[in-house]
This record gives sequence, C-alpha cells and structure tokens, in this order.
Amino acid sequence: EIRFFHDEVGNIGYQIQSGWKMLNKFRNALYSVVNGAEGYPGERDVNDGNPGKLAPKFPYSRPNFLQLHSQDEVMVAGDHNIRPIIVPRDISKLPWNTGYAEAVNAGKSLKNEDQSAIYEGFLERNTRVSTSPAKEATDLTAESDLADSAGGYRLPYYYFAIFDGHAGSGAAVSAANQLHYILHEKLVDIIDHLMPENELETVPGKPVKMFIPAKDLGFQSLVVGALEAAFWEMDKLIEEDRFRYKITGGCTALVALFILGKLFVANAGDCRAVWCRETGAVDMSNDFTPETERRRIRKLAALKPELLGASFTALDYLRRPTKNDIGQRMLYREPYMTGWAYKTIAEDDLKVPVVFGDGKRSRVLATIGVTRGFGDHDLKAQLGGVPIKPFLTSQPEVRILDLEQESITELDVLVMGSDGLWDVTSSDIAAKVVLSSIQGFLPEDDSRLTSAAQDLVMNSRGKHTQKGWRTVEEKVATVDDISVFVIPLLPYKVEYEQWQKQICPEKLSIVETSHECSNTREMVNADTGDAEMKETKPADADGLER
Repeated sequence: EIRFFHDEVGNIGYQIQSGWKMLNKFRNALYSVVNGAEGYPGERDVNDGNPGKLAPKFPYSRPNFLQLHSQDEVMVAGDHNIRPIIVPRDISKLPWNTGYAEAVNAGKSLKNEDQSAIYEGFLERNTRVSTSPAKEATDLTAESDLADSAGGYRLPYYYFAIFDGHAGSGAAVSAANQLHYILHEKLVDIIDHLMPENELETVPGKPVKMFIPAKDLGFQSLVVGALEAAFWEMDKLIEEDRFRYKITGGCTALVALFILGKLFVANAGDCRAVWCRETGAVDMSNDFTPETERRRIRKLAALKPELLGASFTALDYLRRPTKNDIGQRMLYREPYMTGWAYKTIAEDDLKVPVVFGDGKRSRVLATIGVTRGFGDHDLKAQLGGVPIKPFLTSQPEVRILDLEQESITELDVLVMGSDGLWDVTSSDIAAKVVLSSIQGFLPEDDSRLTSAAQDLVMNSRGKHTQKGWRTVEEKVATVDDISVFVIPLLPYKVEYEQWQKQICPEKLSIVETSHECSNTREMVNADTGDAEMKETKPADADGLER
C-alpha cells in the first residue's frame, strides 16, 4: 500500500510500506513524463563504439537508510507526476533520529540523480591495522563502551553526505558507495595525531617509530587535509573506473564529518550546509557556481589559453560584443581585473566568454552550470568540442564548527541540502521553517526532525497546479531533485563529552593537550589552501595561536 499521512503540523507525508502492491500506472508514469534524455549535449560515453558495453560498478538505488526493499518501491519513489516526499521507513536507524526527506524531479531526468549517505566509523588506537571500517546507517548498533577488548580505545566519527548528480546518476552513485571508505583510510593515516600516545605498539614490546613533524600542525588541519585528499582521490577513481565500468555524468559533493567534538563541512559544488539556530542561519558552505567562480575560471583560461580552443575567450564584457560593435569602444575586463576599462572591439572579441551568462544561467564554456565535484571527465563544450574538465575541480572548501566552544541547544541543527532545495528556499527561510517545525513537537518526539526535513522539501517542491509546480506563495517551485538532512547538533556534543569521560584519564589528558587549537569557525580557502580564522583565541606569549 501507499500510505499518505498528515503530521502534527499539517504537512502531507508519503511513505512506502511493506506489503503494498504496485499498480502498473505507477510504473508507466516514471517514463511518460520524461521530456528529454539524460546527459549534456557535449558529453560522450567513453564506451561508445565499444562492442562490449560495460556494466555499472554499482546498481542504481536510493539511499540504503530509506529501507526501500525492492525496485518497485524505488520506481514509486521516482514518480515524476506525484513527486512523493520520501522519508526513511525506520528513523531510529539514523544517528540521533536525524531527519531526512527527498523528492524526485518533475521530469528533467529519468531518475532521481541525487544520492545521500550516512556512515558511522571508529578509529581504534591499539593498532593501526585494526581500525574499524565505516558502517552503514542501517547497520548501526548502540555501543556504550568505547574501549576495545584489546585494551586500546576507539574514536567514533559520523559522516553524512549528499551528492547531486547531473547528466546521469553514475558519478553520484559511485561517490555514495565509496567516498566514506576513502575518507576512513585518510583518517587512519593521521590516527597518531588524532589519538596520540608516547609510542605506538603493533606487537607487544616492539614499538614502531613514527615521523612526528617539528611544527605542531594541530589536528584540525590534518582532518581538513584528509577530507581534501579523499575528494581528489574519489575523482581520480571515477576517472580510472570509467574505462572498466559505465559511469555517467558528474556530481557535486557535500560532506559533514563529526569527529573529536567538531563539525567539519566539506563542499565541492552548489549543495549547501546551513547551521540553523534559534537566532537565525549561519552558512557552513559557499555555493560554487560559474558565477561565483568566474574569476578563478577566467584566470585559468588566461594562464592556459590552449584550453579555450578557437571559440572562447578569457575576457569579460559588460555586454557581449556583436559584429556591429567592431571598431567601437566597449567596457571589458581582463581576468586579473576587478573593475572595468574601455577597449576597441576587434574580431577576436566576438568569441564566447569562458563563463557565459549571468547568475543561475551562467555556464562554463556555455555548457555546464557547476564548477566543482566529481566526474565529467569526458564532457566537451557544445561549441568547438573543447574539454571542460580542466576548468572543473574536486577541491572542497572546508569549514569547521567547534561544538565544544558553542552554546548548543536542542534547536541547533545542521541542514544539508542539494541545490534543488536552495533554488527556492534561502538559508534564512530554511532556519525559520526548521524552527517552526521542531517547536511544533514535544522534545521527546523522535519524528520531529523528519517532519522538519519534509517541511523543507515541501517548501521548495510546492504543489502541482494548472500552472505547474508552485510554492505556497504561488511562486515557481523547483523542478529539480531535492535531498535534505536535518541533523541535530546537541546529541553529538553530549556523546562526545561522554566519550571523553569514558576513556582513561591519562589518555584523555594527551588528547586534550594535542587538540589545543583555534576556536569555533574556521574556513580553509579552497583556492589557496590557506586557513582563514574567523574566531581565534588570543595568541600566546610566543606570538603563536594555539
């Protein structure tokens, strides 16, 4: 059966229950509303012309924590006519009863190209080789004793991710199934900094000598490095796998990592994370689009003009020149300029700007509307067939929230959403929607965060009318896929404080000493790699910030 329900704040929800029988019209609706093929016009499958077509590395599915048990359920969730708001069947399977909801697009692609993932991992200190791999949310078990049987201790961490696919779901599915394992390996590499001891023993009586840098880097910069390295390795893996498996399109990536009392948010693309508080919204990520990255892309084009082919230019014009403008004076700017100057228009100025268009309509090489993420290794410009990948990057921007130093309440949540949410709902509106939804429930109601996630999806998806999909204000709603997490911050802070008390005092003192560093919000500049401290503790007498 397909069960519709009204929650306590009057929103319509939609859950797929076991035992229902799917009608054929729901099967057919999946295809009848699709008005175009997947993929950008300039994308070429590397397997085209290969008689032995390759199979996907991972089958298409919806996130495991939704607990959709059959392909029929997946197809119903992808109904483009109804666009049902899907929530997990059993929310207790998600850490801290985190809220999640999603809705498929209105027919812009065959499938919901968003993917989401939740994993819980442990780093065990007794030996490097026995670090526990990340567990899927559906396999999580409550473990109050964080000390392992071998006499060491384990450090828990939590991973949430959203991947917004385009031109196919292949890259998003690949990242959802692999990025957390890559990140775990990177965290294992720095375990001696995250969980330090005077000496590390893999075999009793045989200490292993480790390189310890003379400069105290602080564990935050190492976790940032682990996230950055994992993003680059994920993109490289997709590049290599596309010759062995069918991996379509690309995807943006947004990851939230809870570890050692801090929240790390890594973003490559136009997904967004927002810290929603009773006092308002705090953006935990930047949107990376051709518009916001215009200068980076134009500078790259100026440094490597061979990437532009014969059809594009690194120059920018206040108004795009036409043949009638040749010989006239027009305002323009070089990639290194922030202001405008005049130049006489020549034939060469009629080329297409490397970033074409403005705002949400801006495109790299007049083709793609994203600038960061994974995949797109074979994407070429519609004009001239120029490869687009050199202008894209998998480098994430990482921001850090020190939960220990913040006054966190039960109303503090992290909202993570694909761009389908943010196309309609601003960060401030999202904070208001979440606060209103949460306050409509008793604190002990486990479904309140799920309801908040539903409300966010509903706010951007709207309802179908004779004019198409419209919001409650009768404005145009999004027709894109929508995926939303609503993650409570207080339960993790409490859990981390309990972890600190459970590990033995001497190890706790080592951990605390090694983790003395800057306070609260830190943003690592994705272009320069420099850390920009938004709030810091006063410098010590030696002039160094700790």
